Amino acid sequence: MQISKLTGRDTYFEDFEVGQTMRHMRGKTVSEVENVLITNLVMNTAQGHFNEHFMQTVGAKLFPRIISYGGVNLSIVFGLATQDTCENALAELGMDNIKFTKPVGHGDTLYAVTKVLELRDADREDAGIVRFHHVGVNEHNVVVAEGERSVLIKRRSHWGER
Repeated sequence: MQISKLTGRDTYFEDFEVGQTMRHMRGKTVSEVENVLITNLVMNTAQGHFNEHFMQTVGAKLFPRIISYGGVNLSIVFGLATQDTCENALAELGMDNIKFTKPVGHGDTLYAVTKVLELRDADREDAGIVRFHHVGVNEHNVVVAEGERSVLIKRRSHWGER
C-alpha cells in the first residue's frame, strides 16, 4: 500500500481525496487489562479471551495464548486513525465490512493504515461524508483487522473561519 501523505489535526472534508492513503504514526500495545475488562463488559464468554490454561492446552493448536477480543482490536485500530481522519467529525454514521484476519494477543502492538474510499455531499451544507477503509496491522506488519467507517465531517468553507 503506497502512502500518499499524512494528515494533520485540522482535516476538513475538503482536505481528503479518494485514494489518499495514510499510515498513522501512533501505535498501541494491547494490554491484558483492556482485553479482560471489555470482554467481560460485553459478556463475551469465549474461553479464548480470558482462560490462559484453556489456550495453552486445548487452544494451543490455533494460538497458544489468550486472544484479544476483536472488539478491543477494532476499537484500538479505529482510535489510532481518529486523530488524522476524524478530528473535525460531527457524527459517526456507520461501520461496515468488518473483518478479523489474524489473532491478537496481550503484548502485541497495533498500528493503523487508512485509505479514503469515497467523498460525498451530506444533507447539510456545512459538512460532507467521508468513507474510510481502516486496516490494523501488528508489529510484524501483518493485517489483523479491517473495516470501513463513514463519518460526517465539517467543511472548511463553513467551519474554517470560526
